[in-house]
Amino acid sequence: MKRTLLSAGAAVIGLLFFIPLLWVLTGSLRPGSETFARLSPLSWDSFITVHPTLENYSKLFTGDIGRATANSLLVSVSTVLAGLAICSSAAFALSALRFRGQTAVFAIVVLSFLIPFDAIAIPLSDMFRDWNLTNTFTGLVLPGIGNGMAIFLLRQFFLAIPTELVEAGRLDGLGWFGVFIRIYLPLSRPALIGAGLTLFLFQWHSYVWPLLMGTDRGHILGPVALANLQGQNFVDYGVVFAGAVLLTLIPLAVILGFQRYFIQSVSSSGLK
Repeated sequence: MKRTLLSAGAAVIGLLFFIPLLWVLTGSLRPGSETFARLSPLSWDSFITVHPTLENYSKLFTGDIGRATANSLLVSVSTVLAGLAICSSAAFALSALRFRGQTAVFAIVVLSFLIPFDAIAIPLSDMFRDWNLTNTFTGLVLPGIGNGMAIFLLRQFFLAIPTELVEAGRLDGLGWFGVFIRIYLPLSRPALIGAGLTLFLFQWHSYVWPLLMGTDRGHILGPVALANLQGQNFVDYGVVFAGAVLLTLIPLAVILGFQRYFIQSVSSSGLK
């Protein structure tokens, strides 16, 4: 009985989260003038449309959001590639090597992801302006490549790799770089994918930083372009909902594609 009640409660909570998403999806398939027309009273027609149209999606790609979505993909993928190289190297140093001040360095890493990035975004943007990195993809990518959460996840995974493997590699003549490349990285594919998802989602959903650094049309990112769809005197909610669906489907597809590896990064050890 307890399991049945818990399952029923979980189903109700899941439904409560799903209904607004269904309304947004349905609203993106209707003209903007009909977005709120069927909300009072609520009925099945409020959440399901029998005459869907793709007009809102066609309007998206005649504006800035199509290019902004491509920019978001470029920035996010670049952040993942550069970030994994840096975060995995830092995690390896904090797990496999022994040096003075190691505990203090790890404490700073943990502290870095406990502080909201938006709290330091404005002073950091002043530094980037002094370095002439405004309206550049480099300026958009750099803050995301050193992610404390990704370093923490990778370090915890690296600590589970048996020291016997490292000692055997050292006896065979491998340097520390060889140990990192030939032992740690091949055994840590799930953890690397999990850290990559963390980096991707952090960059994809970022709003304040792209708003401060990508001010021209060539470097605007998806969340900023979506916010710009809301005009001062008129808002076409059909187009806004279509943009929200587009910016949701891409990370959703990435998460579903790598879900199995992300679960392994949390639950498995380094021994294969």
